[in-house]
Amino acid sequence: MKITRISYERLDLKLAVPYTIAYETIDRTTNFILKIETDGKWVGYGCAAPDKVVTGETPEDVEKAINHEITDYLIGKDPFTYAFLLMELKQVLGKRASSLAMVDLALFDLIAKKAEVPLYKFLGGFQHQIATSITIGILPLEETLKHASEYVRQGFTIIKIKGGSNLEEDVEKMKKLYETYPDITWRFDGNQGYSVKDSIAFVKATAAIGIEIFEQPTKVEAEERLGQVTDQVSIPVMADESLKTLTDAFRLAQNERVDMINIKLQKVGGIMVGMHINSVAKSANLETMVGCIDECGLGIAAGLHFALSRPNIVYADLDGHLELLEDPYKGIFTLRNGILYPTEKYGLGI
Repeated sequence: MKITRISYERLDLKLAVPYTIAYETIDRTTNFILKIETDGKWVGYGCAAPDKVVTGETPEDVEKAINHEITDYLIGKDPFTYAFLLMELKQVLGKRASSLAMVDLALFDLIAKKAEVPLYKFLGGFQHQIATSITIGILPLEETLKHASEYVRQGFTIIKIKGGSNLEEDVEKMKKLYETYPDITWRFDGNQGYSVKDSIAFVKATAAIGIEIFEQPTKVEAEERLGQVTDQVSIPVMADESLKTLTDAFRLAQNERVDMINIKLQKVGGIMVGMHINSVAKSANLETMVGCIDECGLGIAAGLHFALSRPNIVYADLDGHLELLEDPYKGIFTLRNGILYPTEKYGLGI
């Protein structure tokens, strides 16, 4: 089987409700859908969601990569040599993580279709469903409660709260949320907004809530602070922004900086790298969550299939598609009462 044609579609998608994190407000996203055709009947689809902060790319960078590097390289290649293809493309693309992830997802989609199985089964098929959290950005208390009420009504049992810009407000918000919805599992993402002192103070002040995960409270630039928080708090600390490469995963594990890691396929460069990172985590006895950025349903589906494939992946935060207007790929998996189920169609389900 040979690759015969590469094409793509650019999706400029608005968010129904803009959200704020510790360092920016987001109201739209751009995704690219890569289509890889072959001399057989099989076609593979991949997604890129460039983000200058998270993936190191602008939409223009991805478009340029497709037109000037990816297409020329892939034409005529055998997709079953995907390990070699992705290694060579990594050398060409450098730090353009979502561009590499887009090709990675399309190749895995294509190969799973050729094998005539859903991608999660091709990758290992460890489980058939996984609960996801849904995220509330930095909002005033009353608006936060309003969103939480709606998500509880929809059946979600895990809610992640973004914070990091004001310790006192974050503590007040978490206490009020827990008081109102004591049966919900709560996660908190500091988005690099806290000092070590503030991180410890937050955990102590919210101890009665039983927060499940404390995500990236301190800045990437001072990684030792993340380790200091981990050493001094009683709840699991997770690395997100600190983890972008396999080398990052090894360093975090070796230095015992965290208890958990968040693998986002767009951030690390796809499933191939994600599997290597997860293996490092497993060897260090770190649990893994599969997360996302503002991705259409195709990107979320890829994260879901990856999450279902490995026993060490215990948590999911795959909600990036829910507020996107006019997402053409929402129907390739099922979300019911906060639980994600893959399609049993071949590959990613397209």
